[in-house]
Amino acid sequence: MMTYTAVLVADTAVPIWHDGRRELPFVFAGGSLTSGGGLGMVSVPPRDAGPARVMAVSGAALELAAERRMTSRLGMVAEPYHRGRSGRWMRAGQVLTAAGALGALAARRSRAGSVLSGAALLAGSLCTRFGVFEAGMASAKDPKYTVVPQRQRRDTSHDHEQKPFT
Repeated sequence: MMTYTAVLVADTAVPIWHDGRRELPFVFAGGSLTSGGGLGMVSVPPRDAGPARVMAVSGAALELAAERRMTSRLGMVAEPYHRGRSGRWMRAGQVLTAAGALGALAARRSRAGSVLSGAALLAGSLCTRFGVFEAGMASAKDPKYTVVPQRQRRDTSHDHEQKPFT
């Protein structure tokens, strides 16, 4: 269930979602683990939150790594993840997720630290989801995210065609 939404959006014609189909399920799975762990950290005393902390930190690492891989692999198509409203959502998600994961590691005995870290992890995951949504809307509105990759693929396929001997 963690990755179902990612699979659905990746199977659309929205350029940034479709081109990110390899990593997007991992971004969503990481975000789900992160938010689940964050909720556990908020809900239980720190002495009982060990499994939640492990889940949250593991999810944060997966989410951030998959997101970084996706944006670097997508090249120009990933621009909406870095610009405008979607870029702000994505940056907020990265900062909150990283801060929450670091806090989860540091605040093993502090109730306030555990709650703050858990809340940051929940908010970070939510911001990333909004960022992915907004980036999809931005990429769908701008035809360059469809046309430029199509032309690059066309030019690459023409370079590999065999030319007749003359």
